[in-house]
Amino acid sequence: MLSHFLCLQLFAAFFLSVANGQLHPDTPARYVRLPSLRQQAAILDSWRDERTANIPALLKKYGVSAWLMSQREYAEDTLWWSIKGATEYAPHRRTVVLFHTNTSSPPPSGSVPDSSSSPPPNPLRWVDNTGAVWPELRRTLEELDPRRIALNTDKYIAVGGGLHVGEYEALAEELGENWMERTVNEPMLAVEYVAARVAGQLAYYRDLQETTWALIEEAFSERVVIPGLTTTEDVEWWYREKMLLLNVTTWNHPRVSVITPESFPGWAGTKDVVREGDLLHVDFGITAMGMNTDVQHMAYVLRTSQGETDAPAGLTEGLRKANRMQDIVLSYMEANKTGNQVLNESLIQMAAEGIEGQIYCHPIGDWGHAPGAVIGFTNLPEFVPVLGELHILPNTYYSIELYAYHFVPERNESLRFRVEENVHWVSESEGWKFVYGRQERYHLINATSSAPPTLQPVFVVQP
Repeated sequence: MLSHFLCLQLFAAFFLSVANGQLHPDTPARYVRLPSLRQQAAILDSWRDERTANIPALLKKYGVSAWLMSQREYAEDTLWWSIKGATEYAPHRRTVVLFHTNTSSPPPSGSVPDSSSSPPPNPLRWVDNTGAVWPELRRTLEELDPRRIALNTDKYIAVGGGLHVGEYEALAEELGENWMERTVNEPMLAVEYVAARVAGQLAYYRDLQETTWALIEEAFSERVVIPGLTTTEDVEWWYREKMLLLNVTTWNHPRVSVITPESFPGWAGTKDVVREGDLLHVDFGITAMGMNTDVQHMAYVLRTSQGETDAPAGLTEGLRKANRMQDIVLSYMEANKTGNQVLNESLIQMAAEGIEGQIYCHPIGDWGHAPGAVIGFTNLPEFVPVLGELHILPNTYYSIELYAYHFVPERNESLRFRVEENVHWVSESEGWKFVYGRQERYHLINATSSAPPTLQPVFVVQP
């Protein structure tokens, strides 16, 4: 009788033999045209309204009566960027925002309602640089009489700690001991609000993912890469120029490297000339419509001078192992588990299947690294304090980021096969699905192609 371990090994081998082509899109990705900026603003404001409408219920969940934020230009509360209007680029003067649970009470006197809110206003909002906000805020608090007032003062979770020290001191001075005694630190308010998605975002997020893939497919092709001439830095700046022409931007500079045993987690291979036989890697994402993508793909530069037409089998096997790791993580990534639970269970399964590697997944959405439970860090491979102890939230997006460590016999060396794809929550199945797909075969760069190389992106104007 086969041992349990051997059964697991056989199952893993079978899975790896059939995984290729299952989730990799069959057709080339397209550059998807987004709505006009004016249309985008209307869409973003509708999403903002839908999200902020959920805040009173969120406050009640955590036993909080009100949520108070105060900020000035250059001293914004982190949460500001997820509650502001689409055409607001900074808070004006001092902007004070108060969410509350008194949804059936008359509007407090002196408040300035948000234009998208219906009476009673929620949030209440003041814009002032004369000091007049403080007596109005005190009067409002007297009328609402909140028992627990949340301030974003957490020292461990960044999104819940965005109240600047100067603003805190101003609140303490102007509100006085009576109201400051009622203030509490509840960082999960910010975590849950910022992480949660609304239904209308997914279709546009798929478009952003497809455009991300299209950028990678073009960058890792003969149109951009000329072996022996093009450098990895050339490709990085090609991405930056091309994104501007597509009317999108980025939240991190694209990092293109030649994968070597030394190329992780440092910077080895990021300033190389691309040559035949190189295994290339990119880590980047785009930003548009208030959302971010984060993707890592690999490409192989064919040895066309030797008649090579595909990547060596050893490299293909390394990618397949990385795909298997993605499946393992997603199979254990259940809502309400902690990130560390998912990490530990995944590592145990990897060991049982004889797979070496590392996991470092994170939420994504309003930010490239959005708030919520992380599943490993590059420097904390087995347990992450604080952020790893948060619970996986449903109705969010995640970046499944990891590498498989695999010996490549054709090179007589072990390499890290680094991949990353974004997934979204599927409420019907209470699980996760890749937003656009995942890389299951290499982007191949064929130096003999007749396609004319161009390091300067063709200028495109979106109608």
